[in-house]
Amino acid sequence: MADFAEHFGLGEDKRVILVCDLLPNEPRERPGWHTSPQVEVPNGMDLVFIPPYSPELQPAERLWPLTNEAIANKCFETLTELEEILFQRCRALLNHCELIHGLTYYHWWPDSS
Repeated sequence: MADFAEHFGLGEDKRVILVCDLLPNEPRERPGWHTSPQVEVPNGMDLVFIPPYSPELQPAERLWPLTNEAIANKCFETLTELEEILFQRCRALLNHCELIHGLTYYHWWPDSS
């Protein structure tokens, strides 16, 4: 975080809000590394934690089951092989816009179409 802050010149006059999400397997509390006293949050950077179980704040979370389906219970020899399978799955999902819309659309979001 210090390198990031230095690179972008963060400080009193230039601030960044870093949104921190919890991993699906984490307990409802914040993970230890988010709150450890050893983590130094530089001046100009503020951490904001997404509440647990709030997929409307991170709509992509609801898409993971669709991508995971293509790789579940499989072993890949190389990272390239895994990437190719995921690439093909994402291409196939492009033909299922209504499914994606149904998982990620929230009525209170502004319409961007």
